[in-house]
Amino acid sequence: IDTYWQSDGQLPHLVNIQFRRKTTVQSVAVFTDFKLDESYTPTRISIRVGTNFNDLQEIEVVELQEPTGWVEIPLKDMNERLVRTFLLQIAVIQNHQQGRDTHLRQVKIFSPIVTKS
Repeated sequence: IDTYWQSDGQLPHLVNIQFRRKTTVQSVAVFTDFKLDESYTPTRISIRVGTNFNDLQEIEVVELQEPTGWVEIPLKDMNERLVRTFLLQIAVIQNHQQGRDTHLRQVKIFSPIVTKS
């Protein structure tokens, strides 16, 4: 993957995904490439969900060690159920080598497949 999203400024760096209706999300995947991006590569990512920006709750924090390729982050609430949300926020809290800006090469949001019987 040759293109990427690059942040600018102080940490944390935020990617916000808003849904038109409350949406079930089972996982988030991010594509990073430590070999190409070095200090721009995230080492700690927080996933937050909520109805709006004022009520976001952190549901997952992931530590990454020189990641290359897809990293899938399964999401569950505190009762071990899939998350239903209007707003999902990916927050890059820390980068490798104390880097300031960050690169994310791709982001995917996964919902469960619902079959109607």
